[in-house]
Amino acid sequence: MSSGLTLSDLPLRPELVGQKPYGAPQLDVPVCLNTNENPFPPSDAVIADMAAAISRAAKSVNRYPDREALDLRTSLAGYLGFGLDAANVWAANGSNEVMAHVLGAFAGPGRKVLSFTPTYSMYPEYARNTHSEYVTVPRAADFTVDLDGALAAIARHQPAVVVIDSPNNPTGTSTPLAAIRAIASAAQAIVVADEAYHEFSAHPENTALNLLGDYPNVVVLRTMSKAFALAGGRVGYLAAAEAIVDACRIIRLPYHLSTQSQVLANVALAHTGEMLAQVALLRTVRDEMLRRLPKLGVEVIPSDANFVLVVKFGDGHAVWERLLA
Repeated sequence: MSSGLTLSDLPLRPELVGQKPYGAPQLDVPVCLNTNENPFPPSDAVIADMAAAISRAAKSVNRYPDREALDLRTSLAGYLGFGLDAANVWAANGSNEVMAHVLGAFAGPGRKVLSFTPTYSMYPEYARNTHSEYVTVPRAADFTVDLDGALAAIARHQPAVVVIDSPNNPTGTSTPLAAIRAIASAAQAIVVADEAYHEFSAHPENTALNLLGDYPNVVVLRTMSKAFALAGGRVGYLAAAEAIVDACRIIRLPYHLSTQSQVLANVALAHTGEMLAQVALLRTVRDEMLRRLPKLGVEVIPSDANFVLVVKFGDGHAVWERLLA
């Protein structure tokens, strides 16, 4: 049925006029690389455990899920370590919803969100959707965070939330802990270290989780979509001070994380060793790309993620179309 109604006929919020929905192409192709997923599905044994767990959960699907996701948060805290417990962990429908919770609690009208470009293209949308002002600082020529520029921007803008993507999407570059520490010290703000790709890092011990004990304004954002190969499960999470978790609980929608998502994530965490078994292989292939592509005359940026940024391609979309073909 078509009403003839278009977006231009609707009383949209002014900042939404002319906007398009976010989303990379979802294509039915033999090799899909454009959304940075883990290309390896779970093993048959893990799939069987997931199916059995879903079957058990289906017996009570007439009831709402655990709105606090306590079992899952306990499992995630155990996975992260660093003395964390369930009170320090919050989980939601992908890291996107976790970020929406953080900005919903700490940003908003009259407040600013600061990040460092180029970076994840959803950050300005999170800000827009929470009525927050989005301000940016350009990264250095090597796509690392320009610390002097970051500290100057913090002093100038007084942001409510600072977001540091590390490893950064789309560049793959990591931000040293010393830089995150300096930013957390300087900012009267919530400092989010978005570590969605952290498990692929050459030095995963250099996580911002190290800072939580000394910097209660630091939030570490993670996802199960990438290294855990659970993109379809839609589970993201953060680790932070208990008060920050409580703030997210205030603004979350009721029963925001489905029973199925909680069950699948718990099974995946019970098989952590197996679910992460391919991460080392993905690191090896990434490093091989970083070595081989320059020999083909292609300029690349050193990456700590499961992707490699190729620069100075000219018409990038045309190259993408040719590779897809």
